[in-house]
Amino acid sequence: MHTFIGIDIGTGSVKAIALNESGAFITKSQKEYPTYHSIDSHVQDPGVICSAVFDCLNEVVNKLNGGDALTITFSAAMHSLLAVDVKGDPLTPLIIWSDTRSADLAETLKNSAEGEALYYATGTPIHAMTPLCKIRWLKENNAGIFKETHKFISIKEYVWWKLFGVYEIDHSIASATGLFSIEHLSWQNEALNWAGISVKQLSTPVPTIRERQLTNSKIAGLLNIPPSTKFIIGASDGCLANLGSFAMQPGTAAITIGSSGAVRVASNAPILHFPAMPFSYRLKEEIFICGGAINNGGIVIQWLLKTFLDIEKPDAADYISLFKLIEPIKPGCEGLVFLPYLTGERAPVWDAKTCGTFFGLSIHHTKAHILRAGVEGVCFAINETLQMVEQKTNAIEYLHVSGGFTHAPLWLQLIANVTGKKIKLMQTEDASAVGAAYLAMQTSGYKYNIPDVTMTIEPEDDKYTIYQKSFSIYKSLYPSLKDVMHQFYQLNH
Repeated sequence: MHTFIGIDIGTGSVKAIALNESGAFITKSQKEYPTYHSIDSHVQDPGVICSAVFDCLNEVVNKLNGGDALTITFSAAMHSLLAVDVKGDPLTPLIIWSDTRSADLAETLKNSAEGEALYYATGTPIHAMTPLCKIRWLKENNAGIFKETHKFISIKEYVWWKLFGVYEIDHSIASATGLFSIEHLSWQNEALNWAGISVKQLSTPVPTIRERQLTNSKIAGLLNIPPSTKFIIGASDGCLANLGSFAMQPGTAAITIGSSGAVRVASNAPILHFPAMPFSYRLKEEIFICGGAINNGGIVIQWLLKTFLDIEKPDAADYISLFKLIEPIKPGCEGLVFLPYLTGERAPVWDAKTCGTFFGLSIHHTKAHILRAGVEGVCFAINETLQMVEQKTNAIEYLHVSGGFTHAPLWLQLIANVTGKKIKLMQTEDASAVGAAYLAMQTSGYKYNIPDVTMTIEPEDDKYTIYQKSFSIYKSLYPSLKDVMHQFYQLNH
């Protein structure tokens, strides 16, 4: 028998899932780790994450029947950056996607002809999230570390180097750096020049189906796997979430809400339009995953729980309590709208200098109104990005959902009511980890069964009508407040 293990290295945790030869679930594991925040700095410890990957894999393997052949594939969050020295030791913490210290650089580049040209060449929006901008920021703000850096890599490259002692980056993660030509599948010279680096300081780009066998017996023993175990490098979490949630056909989009959120469609060609800047990332050489990502998804809910309910480390019961609390509040929160830009925003405004805003707050509003407005604000952000994607591709009828929010039926119904689209939940397991396992199965010649739809949610017409009015107000807030937000940003940075 053959077992396929997909490992997703996410923003808040590592998730590993094991599937059998037909794609049926066997077992899973999850290990969480912290992010260290300041006003615009968001970093993690790469050593802690690498240990979490190994611990997660070890735990899954220990639950399996010994003797089965194993193939292990990786998914990972995009836009992370780690500077390492010639020995492979980290010179910086892992700088993750939400870090906005390069916001000024990104804004200047975005507003230039050079920035527009780089967007069309790389398919990556010009924003502080990108390694392109983060590397330039390091060059200008920490010349010592920049000079000492041997390689600029992502968290997946760091784990891959720990396993195999080579610096390789899959085309999917590479296509989200802002440094990679999505047409030629090679590092983009103009982007490298702007960042101030050479090809030698980056990993070798390889297809997402790149295979290696583990030859390090010490690591194999640590993981409790045979030294000959096959590894496939895999792709990014967003691209694999489409594969894992069966959102690969026209008329279907994938929506993921984890710490952040995204709307994505599969395409056989990039979808490029400036200045809205939908992304176009590679899943395979012949498949692009295109769409838009928002900064503020589950991170908003965590903030609501911490700020208004004094819950520092929420568990599943806390989320259930939150949704019970907001369920009696009418759609539209009786005139209260929330712009959820707690960590700046990506699609469709691409502005790291925005801030969260409650609009319409009145004396009759309660804590429950504020909490519901927060959740509705995330739904509005998803809908605005969905509309941007839909304008540049086929009409979308179905939304296939994945991420932690799928465990909250009210949240799914809110998404349906705000967007007016039909929601399908194909499975409850992590779509990115499952997608990684599916990619390995495709590469190895195995066919997996498509599961039955777990849940279908139809939009409620009367509530959709209400939300259209609230959404119209929501869309007007950022253009009206942009200049003031930027003034406030400068005041506090």
